[in-house]
Amino acid sequence: MNYEGDIIRPPSEANSIIIQVTVGCSHNHCTFCGAYKDKEFRVRSDAEVSENIAFAAEHCSRQKRVFLADGDALILSQKRLIRLFAEIKHSLPQVNRIALYGNTKAIRSKSVSELKELRKLGLHRIYMGLESGDDSVLAQVKKGETAASMVHAANLVKEAGIFLSVTVLIGLAGIRKSLQHATQTGRVLSEMKPRQIAALCLMPLANTEIGTQLENGSFHLLNPDQMLLELQELIKNINCEPVQFMANHASNYLPLSGRLPRDREAMLDSIAQALLGNRALVPEEHRAL
Repeated sequence: MNYEGDIIRPPSEANSIIIQVTVGCSHNHCTFCGAYKDKEFRVRSDAEVSENIAFAAEHCSRQKRVFLADGDALILSQKRLIRLFAEIKHSLPQVNRIALYGNTKAIRSKSVSELKELRKLGLHRIYMGLESGDDSVLAQVKKGETAASMVHAANLVKEAGIFLSVTVLIGLAGIRKSLQHATQTGRVLSEMKPRQIAALCLMPLANTEIGTQLENGSFHLLNPDQMLLELQELIKNINCEPVQFMANHASNYLPLSGRLPRDREAMLDSIAQALLGNRALVPEEHRAL
């Protein structure tokens, strides 16, 4: 594949064909994200994308899923996306599912009918970063969105019948707003009603604004127990239809996975046991992004 820079994809897309449609992220101002700091956002040309689809057709005939990278593939025009999906269907007939990251602005740029059209052409799943349901935290990390704007985007995706996976960040608010962040995030997730929730733990990178804030003492990172208390509060405040909840990313201190509300008490008990020292946490050197 002819990739430009490092490629980021969700853990659940590990076995997917990854086709880089855009380079970087059109927003790229979030203080916590270092994934695209070395990239200037641009949409790749038809020729570049077609080259990678042709490579996949020759070398990836057994893979049945496609993930469209980088952070912002949905920002493409509807006309361009339809053409892209048609090319994937023609060149990779075995593919039965297409997924991508969709930032809130990109999602809101599409109508429900346009999203339904993409679903019919193979778009199965959109990964969306909520990060926090607290507006003060969202402003603090320069997300460029509000809780209300992200709930609206989620409703568009669900109305179109597309699987919605939402990511949140434990520790993003720092110590002072920790429980407020968890409570509000649980409340907003309950409004969004996604099919899947992924909770990651903040790991500040040196090339990010929050990394600089940690270095100069203006941001205070939660310790492992504080991360667990925030996770506990988050789980307590998610009240929606059955949803797959995952806190088993490599950044998490205590891997958890289950369905809410069914497995709520089991997950809360695991956290309680970890806080008592009866369950081992992932060692710091084994954590990763």
